Amino acid sequence: MQTLKTFLFIAIAVSLTSFARAQQFNPKLDGPFAITKSFRVNGTCEMCKHRIESSIKTLPGIWFSNWDVSSKILMVTYDKSKVNTVTIERLVSGQGHDIDSMNAAADVYIKLPECCHYQRKS
Repeated sequence: MQTLKTFLFIAIAVSLTSFARAQQFNPKLDGPFAITKSFRVNGTCEMCKHRIESSIKTLPGIWFSNWDVSSKILMVTYDKSKVNTVTIERLVSGQGHDIDSMNAAADVYIKLPECCHYQRKS
């Protein structure tokens, strides 16, 4: 009987500890300045993915970026006090990829590898 009580006590203690850790607040990702925004970015392949994600990864305040090849959606989590959406759009379009309301310059787009050429809107 004593071992059953001990076992139940340990099981409850482990459960409570697990729940307590799952609810911890991460000030970097959950703070008042954190924003997660999605952008529609044209591209076709894994080379595009690397180019798009690398173009913004070095910005101060960017915590996460992921471009999905099939959906053409770039998800970015960033500190809105350090970075704004216009800066993100400029850097991505500067690499030759059309993003939301900003098109890449034609001369930059033409310099992309042939496999990275996507159908552009005129």
